[in-house]
Amino acid sequence: MADLKALADSLVNLTVKEVNDLAEILKEEHGIEPAAAAAPVMVPADGGGGGGAAEQTEFDVILVSPGGGKLNVVKAVKSITSLGLKEAKAIVDGAPGPVKEGVSKEEAEAIKAQLEEAGAEVELK
Repeated sequence: MADLKALADSLVNLTVKEVNDLAEILKEEHGIEPAAAAAPVMVPADGGGGGGAAEQTEFDVILVSPGGGKLNVVKAVKSITSLGLKEAKAIVDGAPGPVKEGVSKEEAEAIKAQLEEAGAEVELK
């Protein structure tokens, strides 16, 4: 069990390049291909003109900074986005940047609370 924890710790501390190298090794030498990550879908705002100050119905959750608990933030991003560890770590390493886009106000606030609980600095746009 301690070996698995050590393995998990080393995986979380990999750089993006190391993760890509690991994925390539798994693919070429063992025939294991990581699942393709679903890219976040941006829903364009209604560009139909008219309608003065309509209430915003879709929000983007932006990770400003992972704060001190980077490992917990990576776990939270992985859980929220259903992405793999590599993709979640890339999002956290790439902060500031979007975690989830075009979500309802309620979902955006729930995601923000979850990320802030993990130690991240988050904003809604």
